[in-house]
Amino acid sequence: MLHTTALRNLLLIILLTLLSTSLAKIVSAEPNVWTSIGPEGGTIFTLAIDPATPTTLYAGTFGGGVFKSTNGGGNWSPNNRGLTSSTVNSLAIDPATPTTLYAGTGGGVFKSTNGGGNWTAGNNGLTSTYVNSLVIHPATPATLYAGTSGGSVFKSVNGGGNWAAVNTGLTNTSVATLAIDPATPATVYAGTGGGVFKSTNGAGDWSAVNTGLTSIFVKSLAIDPATPTTLYAGTSSGGVFVVTISNNYTIHLPLVLKDLMP
Repeated sequence: MLHTTALRNLLLIILLTLLSTSLAKIVSAEPNVWTSIGPEGGTIFTLAIDPATPTTLYAGTFGGGVFKSTNGGGNWSPNNRGLTSSTVNSLAIDPATPTTLYAGTGGGVFKSTNGGGNWTAGNNGLTSTYVNSLVIHPATPATLYAGTSGGSVFKSVNGGGNWAAVNTGLTNTSVATLAIDPATPATVYAGTGGGVFKSTNGAGDWSAVNTGLTSIFVKSLAIDPATPTTLYAGTSSGGVFVVTISNNYTIHLPLVLKDLMP
């Protein structure tokens, strides 16, 4: 009788385990069709994917803080312990240690070393705490850059422990986006309310690269990983611009956008 009861309990545990596994299965995307996978109830400002475990996702929201999914968006849970700002504009994951990630928020920079389980503020020296963008040096992950509203760019060389303003030559203080050249990480770009600025010495100084950029409020930047001299800029009212950075560079609209514009 005792043996039968133990066997029944064991089968029940196996059944419940299989059931929970099926409920938490990874969401499958349909070909050429977008599928809503949550999290519900807020505006999603930023997304980040764990480079080592791509089914682990993080979502930074307006008003809801950070949400995490470990099954490709099948389920989400809030991960906000220690996160005192609920507006998360940017997320950056340490490429060498993906359980370490940073959140750029309306209240500064927060760091987690356990996959979002706990957060601690890291704002020493960060005189402007509305952080729009965070980027991590791909080869030296302790080096980070933060783009802020009103304070331009800040740099940390110790994983967010301390920050210093790095704004020489940067004539606009509203930095919406940052991008690092993956092949030459000392080259950093800043998209601002006054166009695009480039640094070739790790933000030691900046120079404007705006020839042909007729819309200068730059909201997003993307670098071609195969040809890092090609840079794209998304603007607030002028669409997308592309530039090939060289001694004599020109900026022009991609043909696909030019054909669509009236």
